[in-house]
Amino acid sequence: MPPRSDEPRRDPKGARRGSSRDASPADDESRSSEPGIGGISGARAYTPRGRTVRDERGTPARGGGAEQRRTPRSTRSGDPFRPALQVLDGGRAAARSGRRDAPAAGRGGVVRTVSPRVPRAPGVDEPEPAPRRRTTPRAPRRADRPVARRPSRKPPRPPKLADSRLRLRLGTALALTLFASIGIRLVFLQAVDAPAYAGGGVADRLHTVELPAPRGAIYDSTGAPLARSVEARYVYADPTEVKDPPGTARALSPLLGIPASKLVDLMKPRKLEGGKTSTFAYLARGVEIATAKRVQALELPGIGVHRDERRDVPGGDLAANLIGFTSQDMAGLEGLEARFEDVLAGQDGKRVYEAGLGDLAAPIPGGYSRTTAAKPGSSLALTIDRDLQFRTQQILSAGMAKARGGTGAAVIIEIPSGAVLAQASNPTYSAARPFPSDPVAREDAATSFVVDPGSIHKAITFGAALQEGVITPDTALPIANSIKKGDTWFSDTHPANGKRMSVPGMLAYSSNVGTITIADKLGRDRLIDYQKRFGLGKPTGEGMPGEASGRLLPADEWSDSSEGSVPIGHSVDATPLQMAAAYAAIANNGTYVQPHLVKEVIGPDGKRTPAPAPVTRSVLSPQNAAALRTMLEAVTTVDRATGLTAAVPGYRVAGKTGTGWRLVDGKKQPGEVSSFIGMAPAENPRYVIAVFAYAPGGGGAAIAGPAFRDMMQFTLRHNRVPPSTGGSAPKFTVYPR
Repeated sequence: MPPRSDEPRRDPKGARRGSSRDASPADDESRSSEPGIGGISGARAYTPRGRTVRDERGTPARGGGAEQRRTPRSTRSGDPFRPALQVLDGGRAAARSGRRDAPAAGRGGVVRTVSPRVPRAPGVDEPEPAPRRRTTPRAPRRADRPVARRPSRKPPRPPKLADSRLRLRLGTALALTLFASIGIRLVFLQAVDAPAYAGGGVADRLHTVELPAPRGAIYDSTGAPLARSVEARYVYADPTEVKDPPGTARALSPLLGIPASKLVDLMKPRKLEGGKTSTFAYLARGVEIATAKRVQALELPGIGVHRDERRDVPGGDLAANLIGFTSQDMAGLEGLEARFEDVLAGQDGKRVYEAGLGDLAAPIPGGYSRTTAAKPGSSLALTIDRDLQFRTQQILSAGMAKARGGTGAAVIIEIPSGAVLAQASNPTYSAARPFPSDPVAREDAATSFVVDPGSIHKAITFGAALQEGVITPDTALPIANSIKKGDTWFSDTHPANGKRMSVPGMLAYSSNVGTITIADKLGRDRLIDYQKRFGLGKPTGEGMPGEASGRLLPADEWSDSSEGSVPIGHSVDATPLQMAAAYAAIANNGTYVQPHLVKEVIGPDGKRTPAPAPVTRSVLSPQNAAALRTMLEAVTTVDRATGLTAAVPGYRVAGKTGTGWRLVDGKKQPGEVSSFIGMAPAENPRYVIAVFAYAPGGGGAAIAGPAFRDMMQFTLRHNRVPPSTGGSAPKFTVYPR
């Protein structure tokens, strides 16, 4: 179909044609202002130099031909940056406009897209621009084909990771997450896990040095040391630092006196409870300072020396059975050392500090350091007199040398205090070197030696009879040679043949028949009561550990023969100390005083605290006690009496001999136990001495009496006790008419 006359046409080159009428330049300018042609509506084309196309061509402006120029004021109502955008856009706007007056592409000209505004006459409306018409007819759209979308003028969206803003956001999120994780971890490390890490680090650097507390000393009554602690050194090993254990052991063995094999075993690495390797092991304790210096001079890797103490016992075996001994760790094992461990032992201190490792094993300045000072132990002042103790041990040892395999005990008690001035045992040992020694030799015989006391028990029977009024000092009874109790006959070594015998005579000749006769009048119940009053059947509480209690036969266990055996000291279990304390009650005007060894406790500051007052009780009246003492003097004065060997020249002595048996687990042992317990001066006793001698082969009587005499004589002279006043002992009649 031919084109309509009023429809614009294009020439082959794309130039736009009008109708039969040619458009004027003014028409061109008005058409160039149509929307969508020549760029943005209302814009003016500029050359790169900022001049309009009309200026370049010299075309006169509309309305009188006057030259028009764009002034800054003309752009105030529009976009101030639009001219610059047109300059940057170049000639592409003109190409899109399709105008005939557009400059060639090669010239680089700029098409003016905004025509100068023509003034309108008043009341004349501006004609609307003619609508754009298509040059070719629109083909009908097929119903089966979707409407083609007009291509978007937006640039294609780049990939997500290619977007810089997305990358920035993603990086920021990752960085914040990382910093948050680090912050949370730091909070846990600083607030929650800090103690564990800090503790673990400090534990690896901490070193501990023990500060041994000095152990209290043991003194005699005069202040002379019986046992004390002296400065020494201990040698130790760090198993982790010892490079050559066998060679190190061979070098130390001669100095320490310890087999090399034992030293190698001590230097073996060991694990502690927490799994940590031990860095400390004692090799020797209480080493002499001179020896320790020789060890240091060897400069053996992993071997060190530090301050220590050792127990010094100046007397060796002096009172060893009383004092006991300690371990290398200064812990009491036997004797008073063990009994008063809580008093003698101090509280060790320690120094804990941070130190470097390896070659820098020195305290770190400003590092952790804490020192707990050691608290020294208190000391004991005993009632023992070391001079008297030494002489007592010497006399007992000489006497027991005659009885091979025997056991001896001696106790000296002061009247009226009840203080034990000496307590000796035989055999004995050296407390300075307790190992190796026989455990039996380390026992204190005075408190552990349970015996059947025999005739020394008769003083208790006679004392009870006096106190109960059964007899008087002048009582005399016909005494047969033997008496039967149950199925047992009891006889005398000095037959009376039925004659009347005085009470002192019964004691002098140790009459079994006379004692049993008096006990029959006393009765078993009263006899048992006085046995308890005199301290039998329970420990004295002197202070020695493991003191035996002995045993009394209860009344319901008495048999017919017990009526005869108990009064004369059989069927009774007692210790030498118990019997000595009973005689001390007789010497002390009938008042029993608990025997004791500890005089006072001396604190680390020198403060002295007296020992608790001993237990006392009245057993006999002073008159009956004095009468009994007088009757006991017959034992050492009457012709053919049993205790003549115990007499002390110049002093009146009251005492009693005894012959019994040794009991072990309630069983009678071979041999016999001979004893003598006496007091002097008898008129005013100052001391009581008990001597017991167990001789498996017999002959103990030849030991006990003479030993008592020598001990009492030395004791009286040592303490400057004047001889007895008022003449010699009274004359006694054994068989009065």
